[in-house]
Amino acid sequence: MDVAYIFKNNEGIKAQVKQVEQNLKEFDTELQGKRNELKAAAEKLKTFQPGSPEYTAQEERVASMESKLRLDMARKRKELADREAKIYYDNYQHIAAGVKVLAQHYKINLVLRYNSEDMDLEKGESVIRGVMKNIVYHDEALDMTPGVMQYLDKVLVAGGQAAARK
Repeated sequence: MDVAYIFKNNEGIKAQVKQVEQNLKEFDTELQGKRNELKAAAEKLKTFQPGSPEYTAQEERVASMESKLRLDMARKRKELADREAKIYYDNYQHIAAGVKVLAQHYKINLVLRYNSEDMDLEKGESVIRGVMKNIVYHDEALDMTPGVMQYLDKVLVAGGQAAARK
């Protein structure tokens, strides 16, 4: 079964990942606004006489803004990375459940993971992945990937409908 193919092509998983990416884009827009505020505060600092009370107060404001911005960035990036990891974790659990259902139904005792991606000479990393494949040949008729994709479509649609009702 090709797990990478499922993660790249399952509409439910792609929609979940796209939502996290959208949140990241929204945060980046918000972040740009905060950077502009910080830049304006730093420019304002130049208008004060070094050593004056106004300069010191503005310098503290700039330092505080910069510190808060860095902290906010780190927190948000961790939050988004955790959300993305949860998406992959939860969906891998769904994939494993689908494999189990199909394997038990068809009396299959062992399911191996493989990568169906063809090597592309123009992409070095693709060639390296291809050369490192554990499975050198497999019969396409024995591939469970389409069945697992169907299983996921049912599970994720049912889960999405249940979440929409809440």
